[in-house]
Amino acid sequence: HGHRSGGIIQCIKRGDTASVQIHLQEFNKQVMLLHTDYFKWSHVLVFGNMTVVLCWQYTQCFFFDKEERNRRKVSLVLPLSLRSLRILSRDKRVLAPLVTDSALLTLAKLAGLTSGETKEELSDPDLNFYDNIIVKEAMKVLCNVVYNSTWAQERFSTLGLISGLTQLVSVSASASPPSSVQFYELRLMFLMTALRREPHEIFLIQILCLEVQWKDQYECVLDPAAPLISLDASQRAVEILKILFNITYRTHRQEPKEEDAAQYRHLVAILRLCLMRKCVLTEDTDELQGHTINLLSALPLLCLDVLLQAPLAPGSEQLNGVNMDCVHNLLLFMERRLEQGEKVKEKLTPIINLLTESCRAHRETRKYLRNQILPPLRDVSQRPEDGSTVKSRLVRLMTHLDTDVKHCAADLIFVLCKENVRRFVKYTGYGNAAGLLATRGLLGGQCTPSSSITAHFSSDSDSDTEEYRQVKDRINPVTGRVEAQQPDPMEGMTEEEKEEEAKRLIMLFSKLSREDIIQPMGVNSEGRLVPMAGLKGNSITEEGHSDSENECEEEK
Repeated sequence: HGHRSGGIIQCIKRGDTASVQIHLQEFNKQVMLLHTDYFKWSHVLVFGNMTVVLCWQYTQCFFFDKEERNRRKVSLVLPLSLRSLRILSRDKRVLAPLVTDSALLTLAKLAGLTSGETKEELSDPDLNFYDNIIVKEAMKVLCNVVYNSTWAQERFSTLGLISGLTQLVSVSASASPPSSVQFYELRLMFLMTALRREPHEIFLIQILCLEVQWKDQYECVLDPAAPLISLDASQRAVEILKILFNITYRTHRQEPKEEDAAQYRHLVAILRLCLMRKCVLTEDTDELQGHTINLLSALPLLCLDVLLQAPLAPGSEQLNGVNMDCVHNLLLFMERRLEQGEKVKEKLTPIINLLTESCRAHRETRKYLRNQILPPLRDVSQRPEDGSTVKSRLVRLMTHLDTDVKHCAADLIFVLCKENVRRFVKYTGYGNAAGLLATRGLLGGQCTPSSSITAHFSSDSDSDTEEYRQVKDRINPVTGRVEAQQPDPMEGMTEEEKEEEAKRLIMLFSKLSREDIIQPMGVNSEGRLVPMAGLKGNSITEEGHSDSENECEEEK
């Protein structure tokens, strides 16, 4: 491979276009095969920097005068040179020639980001066949360079290329059919909004329309006979959703201005369509819905009411006359993610958090989801976390090792219970509920102190079923199920023996506490866990330690 790289370099130096074309084709093929093999790839990189420099010099030949360009037949070699640069630019060690202002500006011209002679040159009849190939390869090189170099990110912004990219994407939005380069324009925009957090207006909404018709200001026509979303269209939509998320997530908790709220609601109407329509491939539908949910979670909550405002249609899910089709699809999406059980934090927390916030903001959503996830209890013979229902899967997540996962799962069930501690423990068991209750200072059983939140909840009843009432007194509050009756361990003991056993246990706990093996905890007046030593009326005192020390040792 060293010999082959050296041959390319010599051909480039000589200006032997025909040989360069042949060598570059073979070089690109071999390097792509070796990229996964670290040792062989490192060997190629010995020549990598020199190859980048000389390929770059050859790429710049595109800007020679027309006669010179035709003589060298750059139209044939330029795509190959860019392809070599694209492959090599994946490695940070050979980026130096590509992160200069001159290199970035030249790539930007090739990609159509700047105005000038490039567009005219690319429209020459002789180069027409290579037009899209050149632009696409240049855009790919820019994506790699921007991703791998913070310096390139800064210069890209300073040189004003972000404005050219914004204009280019806006123009591409009105093109029909969309250009094959549009996906890479969006990918570059995503990288800049993610890595540099560049401020932008929400100018991409029109691309997300997916050729739909508007029935009202905040309502898209959902045609059941509409064709499935194509692979290209779904890929473009996903990139746009990612860009919009980068732009909007920082304002999630802020109350939008009136004109911004109207724009957000317009966007939510389109996102509702993304949730309701399907793609050609099932996995594309799942990906499109996943990124739609990510964006919905970044938008102001008050604008999400658009999801419920669609009129009812035959077969619609509904609650009290309110359309629940969108909420139903969100629930189905969460069920699929729960069943998959993969990358729980990345894939599950966005949808669970979105449903939780939606339940707090919209009563109809909470009522519908409560009926679906927490139906009235009838069978309490098994633990709440056992089984394959949505509720049992969520309860299992409440004891997950990842703090964010267990808190978001517990929050959803807690909100579905209208943040009522008794009801929450009833559905999950005290053992599963203890984590959230401790975090919120609710271990004492009192209701949540946030009256502003509880004001959102309706006063619907929580009447127990006849089956539940019959076994209610035999339910273990810790496990949340009816336990087999256990024999009394103190049966047959006299009152004096019971008292002695209690004292012995107290002194054992006291000794373990003093030696920092355990730390006894209790619940204070605010409902939070605190060390027992800090509680009034603490029964474990230092009194009598010396009298019982030897006795405890003998028992041991």
